[in-house]
Amino acid sequence: MLGSFEAMLDAVGERISAGLTAERAAEAIAILGGPEYPPSIVRQTRLWNDYLPRAAELPYSEEQRCLHFLWESFDRLPICTAMPLAIPLRRMIAGKLFKKCGKNFICEEGCRFNFGHNIEVGDNVMWNRGSYLDSKGGISFGDWSAAAENVTIFTHSHHEDNHAMRSYAPVKIGAFAKLYAHSTILPGVTIGEQAIVAANAMVNKDVPANMLVGGVPAKVIRERKTEGNKREELEHYWLHDRAWQKD
Repeated sequence: MLGSFEAMLDAVGERISAGLTAERAAEAIAILGGPEYPPSIVRQTRLWNDYLPRAAELPYSEEQRCLHFLWESFDRLPICTAMPLAIPLRRMIAGKLFKKCGKNFICEEGCRFNFGHNIEVGDNVMWNRGSYLDSKGGISFGDWSAAAENVTIFTHSHHEDNHAMRSYAPVKIGAFAKLYAHSTILPGVTIGEQAIVAANAMVNKDVPANMLVGGVPAKVIRERKTEGNKREELEHYWLHDRAWQKD
């Protein structure tokens, strides 16, 4: 392990920028204080999504698999709790793995997904710890939107008469929308711009813009209390003193 977060980020970043191979992924994990895997172990690794029905339609390249392996491996290392390292490192990985990743992405530990290259993230998006994104059908987050702790998003479902039959539908989270803790979003749902999903809600249909929904299943409770503010005026800065969102 190198002697500073900056040095670690530079060293891992060089390997990500060069195109993550099994050799570079193994080096990156060792730099971060993890096990010193031989590259053959990384090369042989297959992730959860490799065994899912859409794997043939949404195959990972070697680089994408190594990026996802690094994401998961980093989250299991004690140093993943060090924010000066963790937030920029996850940004680096997302920037190469996701279909789109805008600036100032903030991601806490324990956020998991299956097909990273089927996720689109706008500018200033935040995922808090423990969120799970089933991205088989595609997930997009608009600018300045957020998922709080332990949010779950599903983009697939199983037929009741035949579990092997599945259907897929994308989920879209509008700009400046917020999904509060332990809420669940079901396949095909669009959350409108500036909408809020209350904690523990289960959303099975579209949410109109600027509305707050809650309950199981979720229903419109009221209009969001914006006091006339719109978009950037809502000040969706996720951490104290606008940390990680200053540019």
